[in-house]
Parts: sequence; C-alpha cells; structure tokens
Amino acid sequence: MSAVVPEADTRRVLVRPCPEPKHGDYQANALMMLARQHRLNPRELAEKVVAALDVSSWCEQVTVAGPGFINFRLSGSALNARLQHVLGSGGSFVEATAEPRTVVIDFSSPNVAKPMHVGHIRSTILGDALARVFRRLGHRVITDNHIGDWGTQFGMLIVGWRTLLNEEALQRDPIAELERLYQAVNHAAKEDGSVRDQARAQLVKLQGGDLENLSIWRRMQALSQSQFDSVYARLGIRFDHTLGESFYNDQLAGVLGELSRAGISEESDGAQVVFFRDHSTLHDKPALIRKSDGAANYCTTDLATLRHRVKQWQADEILYVTDGRQQLHFQQVFAIFGKWHPACAAKLEHVWFGSILGPDGKPFKTREGEVVKLTALLDEAESRALAAVTEKNGELPPTQRIEIARAVGLGALKYADLSNNRQSDYVFDWDKMLSLQGNTAPYLQYACTRVRGIFRRGEMPDTQGATLALAAPQELALAKRLLNFGLVLEMVAAEYRPNYLCSYLYDLAGDFTAFYEACPVLKAPPVERQSRLALCKLTSLVLREGLDLLGIEVPDQM
Repeated sequence: MSAVVPEADTRRVLVRPCPEPKHGDYQANALMMLARQHRLNPRELAEKVVAALDVSSWCEQVTVAGPGFINFRLSGSALNARLQHVLGSGGSFVEATAEPRTVVIDFSSPNVAKPMHVGHIRSTILGDALARVFRRLGHRVITDNHIGDWGTQFGMLIVGWRTLLNEEALQRDPIAELERLYQAVNHAAKEDGSVRDQARAQLVKLQGGDLENLSIWRRMQALSQSQFDSVYARLGIRFDHTLGESFYNDQLAGVLGELSRAGISEESDGAQVVFFRDHSTLHDKPALIRKSDGAANYCTTDLATLRHRVKQWQADEILYVTDGRQQLHFQQVFAIFGKWHPACAAKLEHVWFGSILGPDGKPFKTREGEVVKLTALLDEAESRALAAVTEKNGELPPTQRIEIARAVGLGALKYADLSNNRQSDYVFDWDKMLSLQGNTAPYLQYACTRVRGIFRRGEMPDTQGATLALAAPQELALAKRLLNFGLVLEMVAAEYRPNYLCSYLYDLAGDFTAFYEACPVLKAPPVERQSRLALCKLTSLVLREGLDLLGIEVPDQM
C-alpha cells in the first residue's frame, strides 16, 4: 500500500483471519476505506497492491474479491514450517509483544461492610480475564481493587456498632451482622432525625481522625477484606493492589484546589462544578466535584485515583471495568482529567458491560426478590455441577467428584459470562451453562480431557522432532485454526472482549472433533500417526492455555 499510495496512513491496514474460510485463510479489508479517502476505485487499488505484493513464500494465492477485499491462502509448506517451529519451541503460538505497555486494570470494587453479590461477578471475571490476556502478551499489568471503604454510610455503621452490635453474630457471620447494623440504623434515621444527626456526628469524628472511630472502621475493613479474599480465592483471582477510596481522602482538597486555580471548575450555587461548554456530547452535562456542604464525591476520588495511577505506575493504559450505568461518570472523569493533565498520553478506557437477567428478562434476583449473594451463587454452581458429575460418574471417589464439580461449576459460571458480548445483557440459565453440548465451559473442559485421553496414561507424546504430513481437509482446518491463537489474543486485548477467545476455543474444539472423526490417530500408519499425535498435542496445549486465560481450570477427568 505504501508503494502504491505513499501518502496513505497505513496503520489501519491489518491482516486478520478471514471470516469465511472458503474465501481464504486471512483477509485485509481496510483498503476500501483508504480508497475512499484518496478518491480511488477500491477494487483497482486492491489489484495494484496485489500486483506489488510478494508473499509467495507464505501463500499459494492472493486474490481480490468484491469491492476490494484482499484474501490470502496459506501454502502447505508455510503451514507445516510454522507448526514445526511451534513444536520445536515448546508448543506456543503466542509471541510476546515487542512494545510492552503498562496496563492498569481496575475491577471488582466491592463495598466494605456489604456482601459481594451477583452484580460483582461480571466485573470480577471480566477484569481477571483481561489481566491474564495482557500478561500473556507480554505487557506489564497492574491490577487494583478500588474498594468502597469511605463515605457517609460509615457514620450509620459506627452508630450501629456502638449501640446495636451483637458480638456473637459478628463472629459467626461478620458481613451479615454489619449489613444488619446498617439497615437498622438507616431505617431508624428515616423515622428519627436525631439518629441521622448522630450518624453525621460520628462520620465527622471519623473523618477528623477520632481514634475510637478509626479503630471500629479498621475492624470493619479487616472483616470485609477477609470475605473478599475468600471469594477471590475460590475464583482463583488475585490483585496487585487494593487501594480503596480512603487511600485518596487526604488528596481530595488538593485536587479541588488545582482544578479551581486552573479554571477548570467553578462555583455554582455553593458547589464546585466542571462545565463542558466546548464538549460535543457533555456540553449539557456538568460534573459535580464538590457538594454545596463541602463534601467531595466519587468524581473527585476518581480524579485523584487517576492521577496516582499515571504518576506512581507510569501507566500507558488504564481500564475501568464497571457496568454500563457508569458511562456518563467516566466520560466526565476522563474529560476533566484531559483538561487537568493535557500532556498525559495514557489511554483511558471504560470497559463497560450489561446486566445479568433472570428468566423473566429482569435483573437476576432470588425468588424472594433479593439480590443474589455471590457466595450463594458459587455454592449453587458447585452443587449443581456435583449432581451432574455424580449422575455421570457416580463410581468416582467423593473427594474426586467434589474437585471435578468445583472446576466444572465455577468454570461454567465464568464462561457463561465471558462468552457473551460484554455490552449485552444475558439471561442466567443454569441448565445451559452446565451443558456438555454447545458453547459452554463443560463442553470445552470435556474436549480437553478427550484430547488427553488419546495419549496412553494421559502422557503427552514427545513430538518435538515429528514430521508433519497434513493432507486431509480436517487436518488442514485444525492446523490453520491453531495458527490464529495469538492473533485472537491480540484482538481480545485491542477491544477488551474475551468472548472472541471463547468463540475461538469453541470453533477449535469443533475442528478437533471433525478431525478426530475423519482421521484415525493411533491406528494410522507411523508417519501419519506421529503427525496426527503432534496435532492432538498442540490442540490440547492451546485449549488448556485458552481456558486458563479465561480463569477456567480443566480437571483431569470429567
């Protein structure tokens, strides 16, 4: 393209897997857009580019289709050479980026003194999967759990702690007791203004550094963190940092002052506000950064947090994984930060997602209409999986069935979420997510165990020096699918969509099934047998690594 149109911006000219394999293995379609920009005929431009192109060492043919699609079909020798290279170098189709970035990912973010609920599952699972993919691609990843550990609710909690606390209940179920205290005081405050005044007074004392209130608040933090850690351990998730809202509390006055002195914010009815008069979409949506009573808010805290991440960690990219209802909030925060630190080159992204719905199409809740607690959801996932495992393999020892059920149940829960377009709502369906048929975690976990079952005693064969002899259409389709693993991970990272990886793994499992049914492995002649064993080994490695990047374990037996 550079040779044909030297002035063209070729950064958008990408080669990606062809959506329709019948047209080719890879495709470039950006030339049509560039043709419009330069007032050229797109098909004629594509034909000139192909004429100037020499990829004969990799492709058997390059064709122009439609209004300007360029389609590439790999040669058998190039395909074999690539697979031989992967076999000889440990079996990985993923190469670390030559330009690693520092990527900060903010996800999960539960509130202190409240139980984690189903609303936290999407952020937690999605953020973890993105962190795993970015790390696998060679980027420096910093995960930060920005918990809600500061604010007006602690005034009520401290009143409840001082007057209503049941120590025995606190020992038995700390979060349930803290939730009970908050609800009791909140209800009383609505009925009695003096209770509301007490809560405000206790909050002022806390914010002023009162030692007794700080001690109560720290104990609430510790009890809540213990619950968080228990849930994260079950899900196999870890964080590099847990810097809650309180971490930034002493920075808020400075932030407000800087914004005011820079002329970014202004006084409005006693409050401090940022107006976006020159912004195309926010011009009629001002952001409140200090209330009329002098209190800061989420916007102020998030600005302080953003500055910390840029300065402390030299972040190149910062992702906020939260639900779609916060889109306006982050648009405002990013716009303010851009005015405040115009020289900052960090990429700021709100990775938002839709809701989990019940069978009635409304937000997923219990039969009693209450929010589903996350621990209860995880328990039920494991329980239902255990029933399925027992029905299928009841002769297995109980401990083994429990372990399989844990991997299958939690894997099914994660995959059901990640396999959907994150910006879409989806209906929660236990039967569908635990099915061994269709695009589910159990189907892929079973595919992994099935591949390993080909090898005697489950041991991987030594195929490092194997000579590949791919001839059958099913062999070629499977091999070409394997080649795309690294490209799929790059697309996941570029668009923050793990469902691309889910779709890839499902298609890979389907290609393997077609290959296995059409191409004998263990009973094949020696050369074909060794070649097909190598193909099975590579498939097993990619399926397992792909599921691991989604945070899903694969049991040795299903």
